Amino acid sequence: MALTVVHHPGYTIDLPANHPFPMEKFRVLRQLLGEQTLACPIEWHTPQPATLESLQRVHTRDYVQAFLHGQLDRAAQRRSGFVWSEALVERVRLETGGTLLTLEAALATGLACNSAGGTHHAHADAASGYCLINDLAVAAAHALAQGWVERVLIVDCDVHQGDGTARLFANEPGVFTFSMHAARNFPARKAKSDLDIALPNGMEDAAYLAELASWLPGVLAAYQPDVVLYDAGVDVHHDDRLGYLSLSSDGLYARDHYVLNLCRESDIPVAAVIGGGYDRDIAALATRHAQLHRAAADVLAAH
Repeated sequence: MALTVVHHPGYTIDLPANHPFPMEKFRVLRQLLGEQTLACPIEWHTPQPATLESLQRVHTRDYVQAFLHGQLDRAAQRRSGFVWSEALVERVRLETGGTLLTLEAALATGLACNSAGGTHHAHADAASGYCLINDLAVAAAHALAQGWVERVLIVDCDVHQGDGTARLFANEPGVFTFSMHAARNFPARKAKSDLDIALPNGMEDAAYLAELASWLPGVLAAYQPDVVLYDAGVDVHHDDRLGYLSLSSDGLYARDHYVLNLCRESDIPVAAVIGGGYDRDIAALATRHAQLHRAAADVLAAH
């Protein structure tokens, strides 16, 4: 059995040298995964850009058109964290298409990972916090629209609340949003997920994992999703410059293994994206993100 991992070289584009977003991490993660020996081999899949139709299932037509054609004003671009470019549009559409393909692969094989994704701050009509299109929401809405599933559970363990996803699905019974995040971190104004677990600053491995284990099995049992979308943000790591939690690298692995294994033991397909991670040391950051894929390979090999 091989682990399906979705990747495209277009996940990485050129940014100014002083830009705070660690764009190189996607390229370095792909290189790292190509060099590592995991519990099972990786089968690489290449996504297509997400279609206009799929984007407009969750985003307004006006916003999608403005984004695609470079009509976002300066304030909107500043809120997104990026200066608009055609390369940025292509990159975002590829990343979103990657999460769509990851979800489709998970439904076919039981478990699949993207090497990007997790843009959970994007709203119906606006970008926010480095998130221009909400790939998690697009994938969930696509799976529902295609009739692949009836219930999607989004498990968001990024250090920041998945506010865009929560608002997009506030009145959608086919999607359950679960966000476990640092209470005092971005965004300042939180949305209301179906279940929010707000954590105190500085929480370490044992307390974090106990909190996760006290909630997630009950959500799976009560909601009985047909698929889980898992956002495995590594900005919960104690060295992350935008996170207020204190997980170790071993803690990241334990979290990811727990979530993926719980889903597979429950016979629920799970599609994982890498989420946030903001360290200027790109090699260290990519190594943290690779914990997800290592955990996925271990879970797949054990089942």
